[in-house]
Amino acid sequence: MKTSPFSIASGIFAIAMAAMLPVAGIAAEKSDIKKHQTTPGGQYQPSLDVLKDHGGDQPGAKPGVPTLTKEEFNRAGQIYFERCAGCHGVLRKGATGKPLTPKVTKELGFEHLRDFITFGSPAGMPNWGTSGTLSKQDIEVMAKYLLNEPPQPPEFGMKEMKASWKVMVPPEKRPKKQMNKLNLDNLFSVTLRDSGEIALIDGDSKKIVIVIKTGYAVHISRISASGRYIFTIGRDAKIDMIDLWMKEPTTVAEVKIGMEARSVETSKMKGWEDKYAIAGAYWPPQYVIMNGDTLEPLKVVSTRGYTVDSQEYHPEPRVAAIVASHYKPEFIVNVKETGQILLVNYKDINNLQVTTVGAERFLHDGGLDSSKRYYLTAANARNTIAVIDTKEGKLVKLVKEGVGATPHPGRGANFVHPKFGPVWATSHLGDESVALIGTDPKGHPKQAWKVVHSLEGQGGGSLFVKTHPKSKNLWVDTPLNPEAELASSVAVFDINNLDKGFITIPVGEWSGISEGVRRVVQGEYNKAGNEIWFSVWNGKTQESAIVIVDDKTRKLKHVIKDKRLITPTGKFNVYNTKNDVY
Repeated sequence: MKTSPFSIASGIFAIAMAAMLPVAGIAAEKSDIKKHQTTPGGQYQPSLDVLKDHGGDQPGAKPGVPTLTKEEFNRAGQIYFERCAGCHGVLRKGATGKPLTPKVTKELGFEHLRDFITFGSPAGMPNWGTSGTLSKQDIEVMAKYLLNEPPQPPEFGMKEMKASWKVMVPPEKRPKKQMNKLNLDNLFSVTLRDSGEIALIDGDSKKIVIVIKTGYAVHISRISASGRYIFTIGRDAKIDMIDLWMKEPTTVAEVKIGMEARSVETSKMKGWEDKYAIAGAYWPPQYVIMNGDTLEPLKVVSTRGYTVDSQEYHPEPRVAAIVASHYKPEFIVNVKETGQILLVNYKDINNLQVTTVGAERFLHDGGLDSSKRYYLTAANARNTIAVIDTKEGKLVKLVKEGVGATPHPGRGANFVHPKFGPVWATSHLGDESVALIGTDPKGHPKQAWKVVHSLEGQGGGSLFVKTHPKSKNLWVDTPLNPEAELASSVAVFDINNLDKGFITIPVGEWSGISEGVRRVVQGEYNKAGNEIWFSVWNGKTQESAIVIVDDKTRKLKHVIKDKRLITPTGKFNVYNTKNDVY
């Protein structure tokens, strides 16, 4: 049960623990079982976490606690790290989900845990048993596992990073100029989530240039300021550095910075382009600054610390989004569970200066406004958008009023509202609204850092909004909506006539794929801003596709199908990503 741009609503083991009602045995009326059934969105999560490979030693047996064989312990650890750790923490102390420590689970008891895992909850807990996802034997092992002390996974420090670090092609042996004829600015890096690969697709010809092995389930691709290198990071915390100038784009360096991760970024401040890279880990909770052309790890910094509200110590606050500042030689680092935003100045990494900005807990994703001065990011479990002035290095505002349930902006969408001027948009997982926040404190001071307009989209379960400076459209996906028809389509608004409402675009139908839910996710523009690309994401053994829509006419332009397109999700256009165009 991971939280990520593609899975935050999925597989949430016991996220509804606070709302638990006693379940008296496995037997239940059919009508009751129906209430417990998980929506398609709740099942929208392949098993990807690799922390199971480093689950730690089995704690010793204690009186009154069910014992597990070594095989049972290993199996339970695999299930927990695949399904649960993302919400409830590696140490089971709670993160965005409730704590699952023995103190909590012993009060509930074996039967309660077993039945709750089996039937789930209308509040969000998947019905792992009745859905057929977990066997009866697995469920019983999991209930026993949760009554035992959690294992302590190992740390992952500089020694381990250096052991994993490889430079396949040293900088001095790389080409001095681009050796291929690709239009690199219109190249797309596409995550092939379940195969542990990315596909580089030529935005002009719509052909796959090459498929490159990467870390497992790449979360994002980031482009160096020069546009030469692509940095990918898998959920297994493996970073791959791909040189686009070589005759055939090639991985030239790699490193692991932990056991589980989500974020990577490169330096973009003028004069510091391509100098450093940074990555943040979920486990261990830390970030790492690396050499920008070799990935050599240079500095490891822990994020363990105190929460912004109650000032309580948190043992595993994970690093979520990282964005590079254009105003200072700084990286902007979201620390999820503490609610602290770190402004990490890389001017002198031996004497590292870090400004800690108290924002709001459960920070997730975010992006810059159109001026690139202000950083807006979602504290999604608190229904809040935090605004940071990257020039002044301080919190500007916590926007709460008008923000919907569980904002999930990706990097957001910037455009000029016909009435309120420049705005930044976010959609929501928890409801159908799209919040537009004013971002122009000089030209439109009365509207700045407020929700100036709330649009009604086609439904909840949205992960991304998208537009482009040359477009008059605002696109909103809904891949986690429980209705298949909504999950396989997108809503599009006319920016100049927002009150007219949206038009539904049947992207899944246009793909020509007849099997699966055909979830449509993450629109991405080409460099010119006249095409928007959508992933039609099916299961690993099902056909998937990329559908390209003409932005002006909103008509189908092209469908990319290829057996190598296994679970395509995120798409990152080189020009737009390196220039923070969104």
